[in-house]
Order: sequence, then structure tokens, then C-alpha cells
Amino acid sequence: MFVAIGWIVVLGSVIGSFVGVGGHLPALVQPFELLCIFGAAFGAFVVSNPTATLGKTLKALPTCFKGGGYSKAQYLELIALLYELLQKARKEGMMALEADIEAPENSPIFQKYARVLSDHHLLDFIVDYLRMMSSGNVNPMEMQDLMDEELDTHHSEVSIAPNAIQKMADGLPAFGIVAAVMGVVHTMGSVGKPPAVLGEMIAGALVGTFLGILLAYGFVGPIADLLNAKGRAASKPFQCVKAVLLASLAGYAPPVAVEFGRKVLFTSDRPSFQELDEAVRATKTPKAA
Repeated sequence: MFVAIGWIVVLGSVIGSFVGVGGHLPALVQPFELLCIFGAAFGAFVVSNPTATLGKTLKALPTCFKGGGYSKAQYLELIALLYELLQKARKEGMMALEADIEAPENSPIFQKYARVLSDHHLLDFIVDYLRMMSSGNVNPMEMQDLMDEELDTHHSEVSIAPNAIQKMADGLPAFGIVAAVMGVVHTMGSVGKPPAVLGEMIAGALVGTFLGILLAYGFVGPIADLLNAKGRAASKPFQCVKAVLLASLAGYAPPVAVEFGRKVLFTSDRPSFQELDEAVRATKTPKAA
């Protein structure tokens, strides 16, 4: 929704100012200029990216128009899950988690947290490292290095689409100049026509430069920035899990370990200490009953 609102504001501001100074809207309607710019940019985009990148980009674009990321309530759900798992391991031993790890979809603990259970990438991240911890003899530093490598790989993967789109945005002003030059060449080949006609042709040529810059900085470039921001937000749940598990591996009790996970979250989504404490206490209620 906000993407559409932003685009409307961009168009309204640019076109509104043009009309406000007495500009004529029909002069901006140049379909062949758009064909030149978009066609060349799309062709260069296809040439410069492998098939996998093209697929990732097409898959990523619809996410710009959807909400995403974890809310405070969802982070509380994730941390409560980690607390329950670590508390069970502390009381019964890490081997007690074997059934939960091998079949999380059948685990009574995981079934209480549908959002985490439906996030297959995050679920795999959790159970893989719990499996390593349950195997014993895990060096905390080596596990941290492995987690960092995996998170770097995750960041690289989510950056593929926005980086490709940003390169396309960087090329649009140049393709706008190409369209403008083509229009100037066409105009120079028609120097015998009346001044009014030549003026219209020159205006049409200049629209190419205008469109290239407008599309790059008003439409395509912001999409790349938005996808990058979504990618950074998508990595936070993994960083939260990493902090909690490493704290547990270092010997901290579950109530303290989950506090490590809370601290790595963005302040806009970070639950307060009291909210986290209430979420942790809520996991004990069914057992007490």
C-alpha cells in the first residue's frame, strides 16, 4: 500500500509542478521513448543476470506490496519457544529434545507456535543447531563462526534481487539519454520542417532524459532500497535465535539466555523486559495447571 502511495506522491509532485508552470501534458506522452528506455533496460537486465537471479527477482517483487517481518508479538512467540526448548533441555537433558528436533511438526512444544513452525528456513535453523548442541562436544566459538557464515550466506541470498534491481535503476538515466539522443537525431534529420514542428520534436526528445531519471530515482531505485530493508528485517529472527542458543551454550540459564536474544532486536520491535517476562511465565501456565 505504501509503495503505491509513494508512487502517487512522486507522480503528483512532478506532473503537478509541470502543469502548474503552464506545461502541456500531451508533451509528456511519448510511448516510443518509454519503449526505448524500458526495452533497453530490460534487455540489459536479462543479459547481466543469470537465470537464478531473474527468478529470485520476479519472486521478490510481489513482496514489496505486502507486509513483512516479525512484529513484537511474533518475536515474543519465537523467544517463548526457545525458552521452552531450553528449559526442557535444562531439566531433562539435551537428549530429551531429540523427538522435538527430529519431527518438529509433531512436537507439542513447536505446535504451540504456529508462526515459527510455518517459517521453514527459521525452523531449520533452530533444529539444526539444537541438534548440534545435543550431540555434545560443541565448541561455542566454532558454533558462533558457523552461525555467522550461515547468516552471511542468508544475507547474500536476500541481497541478490535488490542488487540486480539497483543496477537496473543505475542504468535507466543512461538509457533515457539514449532515447533523447535518438530523438535529437530524428529532429536533426527533419530540419526543413516548420519551427513549431521542430520544437515539438525536441521536446519529445528531452522527455527521454526526464523519464529515465524519474523512473530510476522515483520508482525502480526505491524498490531496491525497500527490498534491502526487508532483507535486513528478515535476518533479525535468525540473529535472535543465534544469541539465545550461544548464551545457553555458554552456560546461562534459559531466563537469561532469552534476554540475550531480546537485546539484538530492533528497538521498534523489541519487547520490553516485562513483556518478555510475562511471555516466559505464560509458557509455565499449562504445566502448572
